[in-house]
Amino acid sequence: MIMTTAWLPTRRTSLLPSSLLALVLLLGGGVPLYAQTIAVMVNGEPITNFDIEQRVKLNTLSGAKAPDRKAILDELIDEKVKIKEAKKFGVDPSASDVDQSFNGMAQRMRLSGDQLTKVLESKGIRPDTLRQRIKADMVWSNLVRGRFKESLQVGEKDVAAAVKEAGGSAEAEAFEYRMQPVVLIVPRGAPQSEYDARRKEAESLRERVTSCEEANSYFKSMRNAAIREIVVKTSADLPQALRDILDKTAIGHLTAPEVTKQGVEMVALCGRKATTVDTPKKREVRDKMYVQKYEAKSKAYLAEVRKAAMIEYPGGK
Repeated sequence: MIMTTAWLPTRRTSLLPSSLLALVLLLGGGVPLYAQTIAVMVNGEPITNFDIEQRVKLNTLSGAKAPDRKAILDELIDEKVKIKEAKKFGVDPSASDVDQSFNGMAQRMRLSGDQLTKVLESKGIRPDTLRQRIKADMVWSNLVRGRFKESLQVGEKDVAAAVKEAGGSAEAEAFEYRMQPVVLIVPRGAPQSEYDARRKEAESLRERVTSCEEANSYFKSMRNAAIREIVVKTSADLPQALRDILDKTAIGHLTAPEVTKQGVEMVALCGRKATTVDTPKKREVRDKMYVQKYEAKSKAYLAEVRKAAMIEYPGGK
């Protein structure tokens, strides 16, 4: 429900002071008054010109094209209605949940949460501007996937048909791998010589180990070494580079050593058998079909929720 009004005096008197008070508390007393001008009210919650300016800066920093003000405003309105709708169904992440996602985003950028905060602030962007977008994305994804779980499922017959239509084969060769990760532990901060020594030790073990039983016997009795429980993955679960390594490794043998944060790691290949349960191509097609279903459902649901929302433009749209 969209209302374009010149607000009646009684409504201005009752709503505007409380809205401005909330904004002062939210944005801080040092924010210039012009920045607090309300652009639109969404279900009684204000979106200010300052909010729009902040989102423009954030989108520009993300590498987006020159932002269109109307598109930015629509984006902010969508976020308001998404969060309100999610709350109706109990989907309301805590501040710590949002912070965790914020820090996760920072890590993917090879930054800490504090470093990302400083990057944003150096560009004149309040970190809460990004947190708001993260929260809206979180709640909406959880809400749509939860409410429409059944209708979003992708049938195996549909996957097979789509693979065939694309010129592929649903029965293409794929494998199920049984693996045991192994690590020769190197303490953090150790000199490069210690890593080199452990890598040499790992290469020696590769020549001796010919079965997972032997791997367990060796690594469980070694100091500063560990062998983990067996992990079962299919070709569809693994990146191509790792599949290539495993396909070239003999059953019972160890993969080439690799230096990681823990030390020097290898994988003992305990089994490899052909499977048609899942293949990389089927997984790719299934994921694509799921995304298409999700996006269609999300778009329709958002249009429905937005239509029912109370959207008011104080000075005209």
